[in-house]
Amino acid sequence: MRQAPVTNAFTIDVEDYFQVSAFAPHIPRSEWELRECRVERNVERILDMLRRRKVHATFFTLGWIAQRYPHLVQAIVAGGHELASHGWDHQRASDLTPQAFFEDVRRAKALLEDLGGVPVLGYRAPSFSIGRANPWAFDELERAGYRYSSSVYPIVHDHYGMPEAPRFAFDATTRGFMEVPPTTLRLLSRNLPCSGGGYFRLLPYGVSRRMLRHVNEAERQSAIFYFHPWEIDPDQPRVDGVGAKARFRHYLNLQRMESRLERLLADFHWGRMDRIFLGTGSLNA
Repeated sequence: MRQAPVTNAFTIDVEDYFQVSAFAPHIPRSEWELRECRVERNVERILDMLRRRKVHATFFTLGWIAQRYPHLVQAIVAGGHELASHGWDHQRASDLTPQAFFEDVRRAKALLEDLGGVPVLGYRAPSFSIGRANPWAFDELERAGYRYSSSVYPIVHDHYGMPEAPRFAFDATTRGFMEVPPTTLRLLSRNLPCSGGGYFRLLPYGVSRRMLRHVNEAERQSAIFYFHPWEIDPDQPRVDGVGAKARFRHYLNLQRMESRLERLLADFHWGRMDRIFLGTGSLNA
């Protein structure tokens, strides 16, 4: 008997190209207002892609973006997508005190709920910056009214990662607050990333597809896929002074990303984080 397809979570971290952590040494927050914003057109393209494919997704949205583009928040909700939080202005959770982190995530949640008119239940830390050094972040998220996070990446990475963390959803507080890690494939005693971002642009599409299929078919687990609006924008302004590694990671294969996303949407079954992991409504709605 053929098994029903596993529903995976299609997620977007709504931030602009100049807000990524790798560019922070080159673009202070005080200069963000001076930069050409391209997030509006890129999110609109993503919404159109999802509409054509009849897919509902989760948009982890910065408060800074929502404040300046409230119509994007409203378009996300109107499209049937989940509105979730990416914090206020892309400060890494690991750089904040518990109280400062609480204020950041509470402020973002309040604005998103005010603009979107829906509860905001999910959070993703900028640069997956929750790990072994700051487990208190889960308590602060729960205190702020969130119900789940997708912020612990169980891999080895030079900027983030907690390879010993569970690969799939787990209770992070013993009180039911859920952490849903980005997806990895276990191979030779090591977790390999297969959940999107720069890895999806680096690897041939067929490799990413095989990895995700293994998670779905062999492990019968829902995968978490993520990307950023700037990743479908090969014409974005180049940032001066960026090192070779950061430049490679950021700009690699931007021109191929949109077509790969189209293939991915066609090859797998997708839904919203809240409906898959919290059971808030029909997976097919």
